[in-house]
Amino acid sequence: MSLGRYTATVLAIVGAGLALAWLLGLRNLEPKARWAAAFGAALAAVNTVAAYGLVLWSTGRSTTTFLSAVLGGMVGRMGLMLLAVIVGVLALDLPKVPLALSLLSFFVLFLVMELTVLHKHVPAREASR
Repeated sequence: MSLGRYTATVLAIVGAGLALAWLLGLRNLEPKARWAAAFGAALAAVNTVAAYGLVLWSTGRSTTTFLSAVLGGMVGRMGLMLLAVIVGVLALDLPKVPLALSLLSFFVLFLVMELTVLHKHVPAREASR
């Protein structure tokens, strides 16, 4: 799957997830809480697209490069997400609970997608050797 198609899939999932959240009660929350939920969803989406990009970039390279990109990218993405959450809470004054619930909900869903992608890419790498 291309990066563009993966990104479109992620954006469709975010849209559907936020639409469902809207129906389940997000519409009844104050505007800052809605922004916090959208911010959390956006962070999770950017994180998973970056992860997929690293996997695509490292595919076909040495195993060391592949693992460095995937594992090093994970550490880097975690640090950037932590920084973004701190900015969201402290600088943007977003409510913590909607931000955390949205971020974690989408993060878990996208983590399953990432593992599926890795599962599909790693066997292909081993078969090509």
